[in-house]
Amino acid sequence: MRGRFISGLAAGTILGAIAGMMMVPQMDYRNRRRINRASRRVEELLNELRQNLR
Repeated sequence: MRGRFISGLAAGTILGAIAGMMMVPQMDYRNRRRINRASRRVEELLNELRQNLR
């Protein structure tokens, strides 16, 4: 049950970030770089959580 919640939370976060990027087409390079870094951190955190739940 916990794994599904975390997966849903991650999916919602990713979809929200994508929707935000689509709403701001004039985004500069610095913002895109920050979003990429944050998404990598979230991905690493989720992978770590998945390993700990097993």
